[in-house]
Amino acid sequence: MFGTDHFYHERVRKSVAIFGSVFNDAYIIRRQGNKVVSQIKVPIAYAPKRKYLERIAEMHQAGDDDKQFQTAIRLPRMSFEITSMNYDAARQLPKTNYIKCRGDNPVDGGAHKVYSPVPYVISFELNIYGKQHDDCLQVVEQTLPYFTPQYSVALKPLPGLSDIVEDVPIILQSTTFADNYEGNLEDRRTIIYTLAFDMKINMW
Repeated sequence: MFGTDHFYHERVRKSVAIFGSVFNDAYIIRRQGNKVVSQIKVPIAYAPKRKYLERIAEMHQAGDDDKQFQTAIRLPRMSFEITSMNYDAARQLPKTNYIKCRGDNPVDGGAHKVYSPVPYVISFELNIYGKQHDDCLQVVEQTLPYFTPQYSVALKPLPGLSDIVEDVPIILQSTTFADNYEGNLEDRRTIIYTLAFDMKINMW
């Protein structure tokens, strides 16, 4: 493309993996009085919000008890997705700037010249689903203290060039929730907390 050699550093793909790994260790506990009766790890997956809303709605189908049970045991859980990806002009450095560094492979020898990256902001939406409000609040309270309002992750963006390390900030932008408890009596309650994040990455 544009007369250059092929390159693919998997920056967006790695960003998705990093974002998911940040929230991969959320747990909730269930109590009876002062005694902990169970501890549940909250699963997370990359998926559109509407996909899970449709699956949760399926359990309201009359006469389908098996499907209702299978869907019910999936809560609480989390999903996330990319909502937008935009150029970040405020972080753009002169395009003629470059970095010289050594490669990891001693056979190639010499220094590598890497020009200034192009900054982008990837917006993510994290959704937390639960049938009890306390389930969602446990996950939310395990998340919010780490974002003030950002949490940074260090990574090596270019394969074969481990000398280049960048800090990737993940910024919490907003927190909202929805509760469908005002539906019919036979409908099952579903609580959804939605957290919006911006991740600042560089395209090399």
